[in-house]
Amino acid sequence: MIAHGTEIKIFTGNAHKNLAENICQSMGIKLGDATVDHFADGEVTVSLYETVRGADVFLVQPTCTPVNEHLMELLIMIDACSRASAGRITAVIPYFGYARQDRKAKPRDPISSKLVANLIAKAGADRIMTMDLHAPQIQGFFDIPVDHLVGAPLFAEYILKEFAEEGLGNVVAVSPDVGSVARTRSFAHRLGIPLAIVDKRRPQANESEVMNIIGEVADKNVILFDDMVDTAGSLCAAARALVEIGGAKNIYACATHGVLSGKAIERISKSVIKQVVLLNTVPYPEDKPACDKIKYISVAPMFAEAIDRVYEEVSISTLFK
Repeated sequence: MIAHGTEIKIFTGNAHKNLAENICQSMGIKLGDATVDHFADGEVTVSLYETVRGADVFLVQPTCTPVNEHLMELLIMIDACSRASAGRITAVIPYFGYARQDRKAKPRDPISSKLVANLIAKAGADRIMTMDLHAPQIQGFFDIPVDHLVGAPLFAEYILKEFAEEGLGNVVAVSPDVGSVARTRSFAHRLGIPLAIVDKRRPQANESEVMNIIGEVADKNVILFDDMVDTAGSLCAAARALVEIGGAKNIYACATHGVLSGKAIERISKSVIKQVVLLNTVPYPEDKPACDKIKYISVAPMFAEAIDRVYEEVSISTLFK
């Protein structure tokens, strides 16, 4: 018997309604009736128009741009459901903002990801579901269960189809920096392809300089693999170095979260990258022009299955295979 509630209820804020609707469509259920609005002074207000008493509630809300606005929406939605006697509340956060501030890199730095974890738990969430945290150890910042989904299986399936005719014999997975080596090695292992690393230094945030390329990429089809594309400066610099220094043939990029801040789209359009494949954990910026180099893969079916498995109290580990 499922003790936490007899039915699933899914609600969403304003961060990525399309993804929430697609998750519901994949599950064959209706998106919960609610509005997330603002008072005249900008304060967030949440109204739930259906009962959640005893229900297993899932709140779909990536904390993407504007991060603080969407984080506040999530916290207030959690509070509203908690005060309405929901049986269990799971915060489904496909993209977890503030994840890059996970340690003290220099004196007097905040650890903002820990603070955000505390806020979500304190608001009343019973469980977290997210995907490809910038630092996997952030799971330990939460005092509640965390279901950490990974996007690698979706990318691996796409790459296998993309190179179905010529095969993977001339393909190399490349980590754009030392910090992403473990993530890229796991991806390379899935496909049975070699690994290379771009060695770079970062003078300041959102800036990087390529120092060296570790591994053989000459005349290879290269897949740059990372967890996010923010300003795309590092990604495009790494791609250029792989061609100019390493002699790579074609450059592809795979990243879970397409934050695409600032001049990211302009940089990608002008870069040597042939294609950037992203998951739709974050919506494409409404104020930016379309880019024919960018392709999206939907995470809705994966999150739909994960939500169903959490509700049924069965393992979600099969989603990683």
